[in-house]
Amino acid sequence: MNTSGNRLDTLTSWDADWTGLRVVVTGIGLSGFAAADTLIELGAKVVVVDASDSEENRAKADTLDIVGAHQVLLGGAHSGSLPLVDGEAAELVVTSPGWSPQQPLLAAAAAAGIPIWGDVELAWRVRERAGRRTAEWLVITGTNGKTTTVGLTASMLQAAGLRAIAAGNVGTPVLDAVRDPQGYDVLAVELSSFQLHWSHSLSPLASVCLNVAQDHVDWHGSYENYLADKAKIYANTRVACVYNAEQRETEAMVEEADVVEGCRAIGFTTGMPAISMMGVVENLLVDRAYIEQRKDSAAELAAISDLGEVAPRHLVANALAAAALVRAYGVEPAAVREGIRNFDPGAHRIQKVAERQGVLWINDSKATNPHAAAASLASFSSVVWIAGGLSKGVDYTELVVTHAPRLKAAVVIGTDSGDLMAALTRHAPDVPVIAVPPRDTEEEQPGGTGQAPAEGHRVMARAVQEAARIAADGDTVLMAPAAASMDQFKSYADRGNAFIEAVRGLGEGPAQTG
Repeated sequence: MNTSGNRLDTLTSWDADWTGLRVVVTGIGLSGFAAADTLIELGAKVVVVDASDSEENRAKADTLDIVGAHQVLLGGAHSGSLPLVDGEAAELVVTSPGWSPQQPLLAAAAAAGIPIWGDVELAWRVRERAGRRTAEWLVITGTNGKTTTVGLTASMLQAAGLRAIAAGNVGTPVLDAVRDPQGYDVLAVELSSFQLHWSHSLSPLASVCLNVAQDHVDWHGSYENYLADKAKIYANTRVACVYNAEQRETEAMVEEADVVEGCRAIGFTTGMPAISMMGVVENLLVDRAYIEQRKDSAAELAAISDLGEVAPRHLVANALAAAALVRAYGVEPAAVREGIRNFDPGAHRIQKVAERQGVLWINDSKATNPHAAAASLASFSSVVWIAGGLSKGVDYTELVVTHAPRLKAAVVIGTDSGDLMAALTRHAPDVPVIAVPPRDTEEEQPGGTGQAPAEGHRVMARAVQEAARIAADGDTVLMAPAAASMDQFKSYADRGNAFIEAVRGLGEGPAQTG
């Protein structure tokens, strides 16, 4: 049985005594590398384990060896059992978020009573350091919309003149942000359900769960476990627990959360807000939560048009959630508006690619599950839908039933789209469905280069051609796959880029690109 618990309880700042602590770090990706590097700097004895013995990982291992790692073990043979650290049992395991609790090494650690932290837990414990400012944390989770909301939050904070950064599951690893020599006023921290699972002592200034839908059940073991890990976002929140007033599950999480005395529940809605909510009134984003006269008035924050020419409902919701977080910190309405106007949502998130002959072409490759795709589909009235991919066993029934009336046609791609095809056949029988085979069986034409495009890009080109054949003035061609991309593409970004290339390669006259 591990007996290091009392020592770990004292490790609540950078300046605590971490010297000689025996730690196994699992994973050498961005978060794992940052965790190992941090622990080495703190004086711990660190062994790093990763199943992949790639060239990239060997380069990272060399770096960690130079800075003082005790040992770096690469390859599958090392990831199935818990290694010793300097000849003795580990006192702590710090895991990368992708490693599931069922992974043999982590299961062995749990069975031995060895505490397991994630990189976020470690970052929280070392955030206070003598001589440096300690940043407040605004934390964000949800099945969909996390990255957009954390970006909006950081943009609003920066517009208020604060030194702030988006960190965590997006962009900068939170440990790198915590170790920044200048320090930050505020961190906008995106937390996945994986990271929350391995977090234990966070006490943020404000927190939000944007929404929940079935996802990552294979990792968590059940949907109930997934919800329980999402709900950890609210634990020990000090000022404001922000919830989605249009989804009862998130409000219930707040009601059941053990928070700091005085913490408020703040809702957000894309409709008319009640007291203590953020919402929309006559195309304006408004605040009825953080003003003294909230019983009979609201403070204007921004206009929906400030979000850009394509501002779907879920983007409005994300902006309201971000506003609720930064208002909890004290950011003024003018900075909320400026932050929205300055925000660049990035590629592959309801991205306008082109407008040709009255047809709007939208890339939402980031919509990797039905919940995200539903938000995209709800934004348009007559849709030629390009969908499909690696389904991960999700149920498409509700998605198809809800949005069948707006579908002009569906073009289905992917090697694992049987469930989607079945749902369309059963619940949208009047919607034409065109299936694009996974492989192009046509032989290369004489005179070709012999370097055909990757399979996924070839399939996407055919899907776009089929969509162009069907779409007419007033339609939207929406690529929102409701599935992961790894069956035919390197990533959702690769899939989105394939769509963009295919649309721009149509050559059907002049286009107005977005």
